[in-house]
Amino acid sequence: MTMTTIATTLLTLVELPYAYDSLEPYISAETMHFHHDKHYASYVAKLEGLISDTHYATMPLEEIVRSSDGAIFDNAAQAWNHVFYFEQFSPRAKHHPTGELQRAIDVEFGSFAALKQIMTDVSLSLFGSGWVWLAADRDGRLYVIAKPNAGTPLTDGLTPLLSIDLWEHAYYIDYRNMRKDAVNNLWKVIDWNKIEERYNNAIG
Repeated sequence: MTMTTIATTLLTLVELPYAYDSLEPYISAETMHFHHDKHYASYVAKLEGLISDTHYATMPLEEIVRSSDGAIFDNAAQAWNHVFYFEQFSPRAKHHPTGELQRAIDVEFGSFAALKQIMTDVSLSLFGSGWVWLAADRDGRLYVIAKPNAGTPLTDGLTPLLSIDLWEHAYYIDYRNMRKDAVNNLWKVIDWNKIEERYNNAIG
């Protein structure tokens, strides 16, 4: 699924692009079932109820995120965020960026290792629930951004490239309160083919 597909998806519950157990041992099938089938699905269902008979009902999901606030924003953003998050993983992940994205990372952060450390540190310092993002502006410059709750770089005019879900439902079954271990293991299933595709679309 591409970002364009997310943008044009209204209230369709998007299936995982891999089997529930494909990311084990780093993310368990149990976590994926709860995360996708319960939490993500609940945001879609709540949003459907909130926007029924409103002008939002005919909008692409991404436009709802950009233009709403309150409960509609919270549920729309969480629905969008979760599809985006699930898409970035693969059981056959490419573990290192290349090409234009690698060069942009080196310019902005010094190295890929430095970027991973920065995103991990920001994830550990975020209080409560939220998301940490790697995002790009129209010129291809990269940013690491922490957003509480349902926050997304879409509302800042940036293009999201990669996300770390720091709501406890994303990791508590597997890691309990060990957020650092959860974040460190995410890097083992993030597919840099997908992140590069997003970056190339953003600057192309």
